[in-house]
Amino acid sequence: MTTRRSGVSHTLRPLRRALLGAAAGLALLGGSAVPAAATTKVNLGIVPWIGYGPIYVAAAKGFFAANGLEVNMVNFDDPAAIPPAVYSGQVNAGTETYDQVIGTNAKGWHLKVVMPIDYSAGADAMVSTDDITSVSQLKGMKVAYASLTPSDFLLGYALKQVGLTKNDITSINVPAEGVPGVMAGGSAKVGVTYEPSVTGIVKADGGTKFHVLFSSKQAPGLITDVLVVTPKSIKNDPAMITAFIKAFVEGEEYIKSNPEDADAIMGKALGEGAADAKAQYAGVVNPPLAEMPGVLAKSDKLPSFWASGPVIGDLLKAEGQIQAVPPIADTYDASFINAEAGVK
Repeated sequence: MTTRRSGVSHTLRPLRRALLGAAAGLALLGGSAVPAAATTKVNLGIVPWIGYGPIYVAAAKGFFAANGLEVNMVNFDDPAAIPPAVYSGQVNAGTETYDQVIGTNAKGWHLKVVMPIDYSAGADAMVSTDDITSVSQLKGMKVAYASLTPSDFLLGYALKQVGLTKNDITSINVPAEGVPGVMAGGSAKVGVTYEPSVTGIVKADGGTKFHVLFSSKQAPGLITDVLVVTPKSIKNDPAMITAFIKAFVEGEEYIKSNPEDADAIMGKALGEGAADAKAQYAGVVNPPLAEMPGVLAKSDKLPSFWASGPVIGDLLKAEGQIQAVPPIADTYDASFINAEAGVK
């Protein structure tokens, strides 16, 4: 399964046509019939990810169409290609992780988050051998993880909580999907990755050797997926953004009221069974509308961008990916979410 995890490379790559095709958001998911009343066409840059469940459900159940939108999900092989596609106008909107927004805005692209989609709440984790019971024990140890990805940010956050930095460990840079192999081979006793690799490691050797040492459940909001658009779209087509948010919220509500059908829809979108989708969905949180303004509001506590942004920005700066951390206030436009949630 393709995931939305990547570093901050910004080289545009060819769009993926095979997975969903031209009517991806409408035909593949096979829900309610789409009425001819859909008026505004939206090309949405996306990669398959369980946290985008409300989007899949909104497409399948006709919620986008009911709000006047025809959403075409344009799938990318590499999530790092989505920001330049949004910036260049190849797609109207994109799903990204907030670290991508920090990285691109530091380079002057000025993409705007208009809605938080989900944040990881256990789907990303640091896994270790059972003899390691505290993050403070990692000093001097080898840790396997993919550099400049959400796994990197989670590691940095966990180390900071116990007064350590990455200078205190020996980093083994390996793709997230390769972490299980590195740990199984004994090259590292600690690894940071995400589902389904986390569960795979924990269940290895009959479930007697590895356990979750620290997870995104202990840092909700640090790894956040968001909906981004350009300032031009905000100015020229605000109704499209509002309609998308309304349909997304309807998708969230449907998942809560009809979980079995929603699991089947999400599983189909991801090419998996409903049971697998249900298990993966337990590791993410789609904040309800009432909580979305808090993600964009100024606060020193997660899941606010004002808490996660500096952590992400400082890491990217330390790694030489950006020269300066962009002002957090410039990375989002809270007006749409605040209006829908009734926040003034």
